[in-house]
This record gives sequence, structure tokens and C-alpha cells, in this order.
Amino acid sequence: MADIECVARTDDVIGEIPLWDEREQALYWIDIFKPALHRLDGASGAVTSWTPPEKAGSFAMREGGGFLMAARSGLAFYEPESGRFEHVADLEPDLPDNLLNDGHCDRQGRFWVGSMDKPLAAATGRLHRYDGDGAHEVFDRDIWISNGVAFSPDGTVMYFADSHFRAIYAYDLDPASGAISNRRLFASTEGKPGVPDGATVDGDGYLWSAQFDGGCVYRYAPDGRLDRTVELPVSRPAACAFGGANFEILYVTTGRFRLAEEVLAREPFAGGVLAVDVGVTGLPEPRFRG
Repeated sequence: MADIECVARTDDVIGEIPLWDEREQALYWIDIFKPALHRLDGASGAVTSWTPPEKAGSFAMREGGGFLMAARSGLAFYEPESGRFEHVADLEPDLPDNLLNDGHCDRQGRFWVGSMDKPLAAATGRLHRYDGDGAHEVFDRDIWISNGVAFSPDGTVMYFADSHFRAIYAYDLDPASGAISNRRLFASTEGKPGVPDGATVDGDGYLWSAQFDGGCVYRYAPDGRLDRTVELPVSRPAACAFGGANFEILYVTTGRFRLAEEVLAREPFAGGVLAVDVGVTGLPEPRFRG
């Protein structure tokens, strides 16, 4: 059993996209419903929260400070201290019922984000890449629930999950051009509780995937083999990321979304952030270079 501690009890509806800021030695994450942006100070344990003007499905730290938010109106730059919120791109003006969901930067600082149909009535989701110079390209379509964007340590493989199909896919990624190809099934959670949600990669190139409604995080080898299961004291882990001074802590964000009162009574950490000692170390989170 892994050593697990709840380090932030923010009662998030669904806590998502934990990002460790090595400059500040702090963890940032969002609640995609409240909405909220949270910051956990790694030294003191103090939590600071802000309310962005829009709900967001994901975000990235910017190289020059502040954040790139995948918000309801599209991509925007957000500075929580001042409240400045600047819309910079509408990626799907032709799909008003879509919303942007999980996204992360690749090793070159390009932001990849998937979308999904808000009422979940159709597979209208797309996989986008947004570059630092404002260029935008669509690389995949016909997606139900976009999740689990992550990248191999050398940046040549991108992982992406469609939670509806309980599937994690891998693509070949050209670091120079930013193009992806050769989509294939990396791992399936068919027959297992829950669905694949947010993900991260450790320093050994293994993929960690939070299993929403499954109460655990899976660790997959680079060949897709299930290497390890870390059981958690919550049923709805949503995303994970490595942090700490040496990236030795696996932080897991969780949710309380539509959990019955009797379930919440059994899961006092639901909606909080868990710090898990898994015995391996992670990698720094790339920043958006725009």
C-alpha cells in the first residue's frame, strides 16, 4: 500500500489538471465546475484560491507568467492576482455545444487540448494543437470524452484517452514539426471499474492514469502493459501529476461530483488533493511558450 495523505481539502466538484510549478515550489489545479483555480504552497501547505470569470476544462503555466486557460469561450490568458482575462482564440466556432476539456503542453511548449460535446449526445470532440505564435491545427476528430493528454519523456509519443470508450491511445509525435501520426490503442480499461481520466508520465517513461469512478491510479509500462495499481481512499480520482522538490510526490486531484451523501461520509477526502508516495519520480511540467 502506498503512503497517502490529503494535503488540500477544497471540496472540489471535480479537481483537475494538477501542475507543479518548480519556480514557486507550489501545486496549481482547477475545479472545472465551481469554477476555481487553487494553489498549494509546498512548504507551508497553505491553499490560496481564485475564481476565474469562466469555467475551464484545463490550463497550462505560461513561460512569461500567468496561465493559458482552456475556457468555455475558448483559449484565454489569465492572471489570477490581477484578474486579467484575455481571450486569444476560439478553436471551435462551428461547434457551439462543444467545450474544451483535458489539455497539456508538449515538451516544446505547444498546448494540446481535446474537446467534447457538453450534453454528450454525439462524438463531436476534436484534438487541437495551439502554438506559441497563435497557429492552430486540428489533428483528430470524432471524440466522445477527451482526456488524459500526456507526453513521453523524449517528447516523441503523445497519449490521449477517450473516456467513453475506456481507451488510452498513443500517437507518434514529431517534436520538430508538432505533427502526430500512427494512432493506436495503448491500453484499454474495458471490464475494469471506472474510466481513464487525467494522466502524467514519470521519469522512467511509464504512464500514470487516474481511473475516475475506479478508485485508483494505474501505472502503465511504455509497451502498454499494466505495471501497477495504486488504490486510493476515494472513488473519483480525476487527474495526477508529480511534484515536490525532487518530483517525488504523486499528487492526485479528486471529485465529489454527484456522489450520494452516504458515499461522501465514507470518503472524507473526496474533492481534495492526495499526496501519494509511489517510490518513483516525475518530470517538470512544460510551460506554454507564447
